Amino acid sequence: MSRTVVASENAPAAVGPYSAGISAGSTVYLSGQLGLDPATGALAEGIEAQAKQALANIGALLEAAGLGYADVVKTTVLLADINDFAKVNEIYATYFEEPYPARSCFAVASLPKGGLVEIEAIAQRA
Repeated sequence: MSRTVVASENAPAAVGPYSAGISAGSTVYLSGQLGLDPATGALAEGIEAQAKQALANIGALLEAAGLGYADVVKTTVLLADINDFAKVNEIYATYFEEPYPARSCFAVASLPKGGLVEIEAIAQRA
């Protein structure tokens, strides 16, 4: 099975030994996205802005792979504070429609760069 890197100028570049995304067959795996502005590399201010930016970064990577939010089948949401779940969930719901992707959500001790939320996604080509 061939694998190709998924990247976009409209999403932060990988900052370590990993790819922002990998397309393998009909499946696209997107690495966790923080609320980083791809132009500045700075984190957005606050949980809502970081959630929107993380989801926008995912959208840019999906677009680079020729896909959209409707093609996402699974997401994982990591939160620095589980008390932010409702705020992130409200924003998340504006990016996805029924049938919603499967999802896991975890509270973690900390996220890279002091992020408040990180979201990864798996998408499937029809």
